[in-house]
Amino acid sequence: MAVATVNFSVPDEVKAAFDKAFGGQNKSSIVAELMRRAVRERQLQIRRARLFRQLSSARANRPSVTSEEIRRTRAADRP
Repeated sequence: MAVATVNFSVPDEVKAAFDKAFGGQNKSSIVAELMRRAVRERQLQIRRARLFRQLSSARANRPSVTSEEIRRTRAADRP
């Protein structure tokens, strides 16, 4: 597996909290897993937004029914 080096800056308090939370562990593997999770979450956000747009646009093509029509239909199906 190819490995890349990534350099980025974070606030000192974030680094200190990270070091405290993950002291003694392989920080590179932890950061890599956090990045994987972030990628999965972003892909899920994109998928949800796409599905929302599809469902919203389909709504315009659905027949509309009034509340009165719904009440009449419910009442007609009851003995």
